[in-house]
Amino acid sequence: MIRERAESGVRVLILLVVGTMAGAAAFTHVHDLTVAHGQPDWIGWANAVAVELMAIYLGLEIRARRRTGCPVGLVGVLLIAFALLSLAAQVAEAEPSVWGWIVAAVPSLAFLALVKVVLSSEPATPPASEPDQPQGDWYDEPQPVEPAPPTPVMPPASAAVLPPVGVVQHNRPQVVGIIR
Repeated sequence: MIRERAESGVRVLILLVVGTMAGAAAFTHVHDLTVAHGQPDWIGWANAVAVELMAIYLGLEIRARRRTGCPVGLVGVLLIAFALLSLAAQVAEAEPSVWGWIVAAVPSLAFLALVKVVLSSEPATPPASEPDQPQGDWYDEPQPVEPAPPTPVMPPASAAVLPPVGVVQHNRPQVVGIIR
């Protein structure tokens, strides 16, 4: 139990560190690319926030929809689009060489890998609830119950008018279907 909690804590810590670093790099690249193409500084930050937080939100939305059984197709396409937009901004800001592009793509690729791992993991399911009775009680022999003394039962008023179930009266037409 302690080992599992420690591993879970380390996983969350790694997720936060990589996510923060990838987010910082991606925010910076989207911001710088926006400003380099003539937009004011505040719009550069607005674009960075929009692109990066949409990717995070869409990942969370996919997970929520999977839990409820809702379709995730459009949300998945949007997640890929925003991730590619972030990746494109990072590559565009890189030194124009193969290694420059690869190194610039690392934050987005790391983020995408983490999103894929987190979204593909099954959510924790609570353990099945324990029955109210101990297991031994369920398999005991049934105890005999003494029958109650017979009581006179009056037939319902409709029984005097209708024939018993299963009796066909040949002088009456049979109705099949639903009577409204």
